[in-house]
Amino acid sequence: MNEEEKGFVIKDRRSFDEKGELKDSESEKDKKAEGEKKEAEPGKEAPKKETERPPLPEVNFSTLIFSLSSSALFHLGEIADPQTGEKKKDLPLAKHAVDTIVMLREKTKGNLTEEEQKFIDSVLNDLQWRYVKAAE
Repeated sequence: MNEEEKGFVIKDRRSFDEKGELKDSESEKDKKAEGEKKEAEPGKEAPKKETERPPLPEVNFSTLIFSLSSSALFHLGEIADPQTGEKKKDLPLAKHAVDTIVMLREKTKGNLTEEEQKFIDSVLNDLQWRYVKAAE
């Protein structure tokens, strides 16, 4: 085998580009082309989904901390349940979410960028104050 026969192909399957914007994949381009063809055909409409899911955020340290903080805020009664619209307090679960962020801060000490460190510190500071207020 010579070097020309060896090799591999790398395909970027990420949903977002370098700027964090949703990029079109080949299959999405094909779907758009199909959709345009179907629109041209009168009387044939594809059923629309009632609730389409928005694109998920990029997976990184900050989005993990943001997700955990949202969970803590939900359990502190600061955010309403999206299904019922009710705000409920569950302090043990709120404390668990805050403690998880504290653990992550300790385990990642020295491995975070300055921006990530500031973000986790400010989130923890805010959540800890909110927990104290809610526990009163």
